[in-house]
Amino acid sequence: MAVEQPKDNPEETLQQSVAKSEESAEEVELQALRAENEELIDTLQRVKAEFDNYRKRAARDQESLVARAGERIVKELLPVLDDLERALEAAHAHEEAKLEEGVELVHRQLEQILDREGLVPVATDGKFDPHVHEALLTQPSAADEGDVIEVLQKGYRLGDRVLRPARVVVAGPKEPDGDTG
Repeated sequence: MAVEQPKDNPEETLQQSVAKSEESAEEVELQALRAENEELIDTLQRVKAEFDNYRKRAARDQESLVARAGERIVKELLPVLDDLERALEAAHAHEEAKLEEGVELVHRQLEQILDREGLVPVATDGKFDPHVHEALLTQPSAADEGDVIEVLQKGYRLGDRVLRPARVVVAGPKEPDGDTG
């Protein structure tokens, strides 16, 4: 006896086919939405990283601006400091005690102000350093060649920057002795 196979209902087959195509369309749409979501997350992360870099750059620029804010005024005050030092030297030579006392007071006050602003004299003892010294002359000397032997004008730093290099005389080669063995 043959078992009778149920015949497929064409309407059911059509409904199943439509349901499968709707599921397939939904899956394609879901994949597209996932891809769009990943793209938006990637874009958001890039924008966040760019903003963080901008914020850091702005903070560095701000620090640099603050560090250099007083530089102009300090640079303008340097000649005043030099003139006061010259006046003190002249006052010492002529023994004018009151003038000397007054100029010393002004000089001390000005140095304190500049100290608070971060002004530091350039060290001039030891070897010539082209980063902080300006050699105006070289002279034969008993000192080692390349040593600073005289300071003609003090140099100054403000923070890590050299505002003005120290103008110095540098020891050149030693003069040969008069003895020729």
